[in-house]
Amino acid sequence: MLFERAQPFGFILFARNIERPEQVRALVGEMRALVGRDDAPVLIDQEGGRVQRLRPPHWPDFPPAARFGEIHARDAARGLEAVRLGARLIAQELSALGINVDCLPVADLLFAEGHGIIGDRAYGGDPVTVAKLARAAAEGLIEGGVLPVVKHIPGHGRARSDSHEELPVVETPLDELDRTDFESFRRLKDIPIGMTAHVVYTAIDPERAATVSPIAIEEVIRGRIGFDGLLLSDDLSMKALKGSLGSRTEAALAAGCDVALHCNGRLAEMQEVVAASRALDGEAARRADAALGRQGTPGGTPRKALNVAEAHARFSAMMTA
Repeated sequence: MLFERAQPFGFILFARNIERPEQVRALVGEMRALVGRDDAPVLIDQEGGRVQRLRPPHWPDFPPAARFGEIHARDAARGLEAVRLGARLIAQELSALGINVDCLPVADLLFAEGHGIIGDRAYGGDPVTVAKLARAAAEGLIEGGVLPVVKHIPGHGRARSDSHEELPVVETPLDELDRTDFESFRRLKDIPIGMTAHVVYTAIDPERAATVSPIAIEEVIRGRIGFDGLLLSDDLSMKALKGSLGSRTEAALAAGCDVALHCNGRLAEMQEVVAASRALDGEAARRADAALGRQGTPGGTPRKALNVAEAHARFSAMMTA
């Protein structure tokens, strides 16, 4: 079995893996049993809006980030409370399944010229406001025993194309990027896990996307932004990157990503990624341990009890007021 042999750091679930609650709980348990680690990270993209793998009828829909931004613009305190409570409720759903990492919050900024792949996934266009809302979401997840993943460092909002389909190129000057795109992430540099952007920033490295650029990771993500958490690549199977899956994996790890993320589930590609990967050690292992240490109690049990019915009613009232 590939997982037993490869001993991956963790797993990620997509809609294709999800049918009903008891099936997901069993799947999560089986994956952890294969690697012999009860605390192995199990990730999911449960942002709300367009990007949520758990959906009705078994799980509730949650609003997109932009909705919280709209509420915050009218009432800042209510906007922050709503995003924190929404994330806490998401964590409740995930913890019940054994899922302990959510690829949320999105700290990319909204730009009029940007491709819709970000769109309403962004809390807004002001880096200070985006960082406040993103932090509230991260706090809600952690309170519920789920680790947040801030994405997509150092910023996907200006990209004019979808990195799932092609490689975006951003030609904005470095000073402007530093003042805007980087600033929201800089204010979130203590989030335990981050995910890179498959975007070329010509002012940083005109040849390579940030995920595979030592310059972007060392000088910008670790340097200007100051992020010292566990750094995941975005999905290496996305079309923004070229070459074999093995070469993409080697490039991402050599550039400074701590963990290579592969998401499409194709066995041959998974085998290439495994062959090109290396053991998690050194600084990468330190960051991984530090990140996992930020989780709630063992097994992902929420730190604080939650009256779920009351919390859902309060959240619904906030969203409709």
